[in-house]
Parts: sequence; structure tokens; C-alpha cells
Amino acid sequence: MGSVHKVADVKVLQGYRLDLTFDDGKRGVVSLSHLVGKGVFSAWTDYSVFKGVRIGAAGELVWGEQVDLCPDALYLRATHQSPEEVFPSLRREHARA
Repeated sequence: MGSVHKVADVKVLQGYRLDLTFDDGKRGVVSLSHLVGKGVFSAWTDYSVFKGVRIGAAGELVWGEQVDLCPDALYLRATHQSPEEVFPSLRREHARA
């Protein structure tokens, strides 16, 4: 299953933050500073690597060949919406007795 939302534009801000615009026109800023130096994100300790972000074919964010971030997860963080708001099929119907 593909992503519901795709990143349409990305601007790198100071402090490992990204200003994201999505294909539905919504926009928001996400901080990724909590990931710097951990696992595959260790490459980001060189800020020029972080600044090399690009948008992949599926609307994800990509850094080289090792790091990509899901556009749906970014959308949730950037728009401050819950998964149930973005993906209505996640809402549980109340059982009827």
C-alpha cells in the first residue's frame, strides 16, 4: 500500500528542522534533532549530509542510499494530526450489544 500523503517540497532549517509542504497543500515544520547520531542517522552529525535531503519517487525524504523517512509519519508530525484523523479506517466502531 502506498502513502496517503507525499512530500511536495522540503526546506532545510537550522537545528535539524525541516519545513515540509505536502501534496494536499498542508505545511508544517518537523524537528529531527532527536535522531542525530543514532544508528543510520549518525551520518547527520555532519550537517552538510543532513542538508542533502531530497524527495524520493514515493514522496518520502531520502538521504543517500541508507536513510529514508515515511511521508505519512512526517505528515502526522508536521500537521499535528492523529493517525485516526488522517487514516479514517483506523477508527474503531463501537461494538453493539
